Amino acid sequence: MWEYLTDPFNWSGTEGIWARILQHLWYTFAALALSLLIALPIGLRIGHTRRGAFLAINTGNAARALPSLGLLMLAVLLTDQIGFLPVLIALVALGVPPILASTYAGLSGVDPATIDAARGMGMTGREILTKVEIPIGMPLIISGVRSATLQIVSTATIAALVSLGGLGRYVIDGLKLRDFPQMFTGALLVALMALLLDALFALIGRITVSPGLKIG
Repeated sequence: MWEYLTDPFNWSGTEGIWARILQHLWYTFAALALSLLIALPIGLRIGHTRRGAFLAINTGNAARALPSLGLLMLAVLLTDQIGFLPVLIALVALGVPPILASTYAGLSGVDPATIDAARGMGMTGREILTKVEIPIGMPLIISGVRSATLQIVSTATIAALVSLGGLGRYVIDGLKLRDFPQMFTGALLVALMALLLDALFALIGRITVSPGLKIG
């Protein structure tokens, strides 16, 4: 594996490691962005109103319970195509539930007395949401985003099963050719990417969370 990683040839070209890393990042952030667009507004609404939580969260968890390979095959059948769209659907199905659940938990966990105090100060429902509930719930919201990111980046390897790129290409091709250094290289790079992205969102959490909510 070390020889594979230190060979300059394996890092260059459209099928080199750098190209595969960029492809994997594209799949990850595209799926994460769409997951946020879907889950965050729903989570904020049900967390603020305390209505519809059972249906929304359990529907999301049902999708997460399906095997990722099964989700991919289902997406291929539904879209009648092989390519990026089925992979995106499968990854979003994994990314939505943790963001939705953590956003709801973050807002619903706000002390009712705090909300009453804000309402007593004359704040509107929107102001309570944006100035009270979201800042207090931000640690849990970021936690959900981190969880979704880890699930998406690790599962994005399935893109190789539908003739796409990414780091999963090394795992799938290496397994097929019995090229174990290539396969282990792909697995190692996926693990390192997951750790780096988790550290990145942990840093974002430290920056965005109100100092009054930090421990220590």
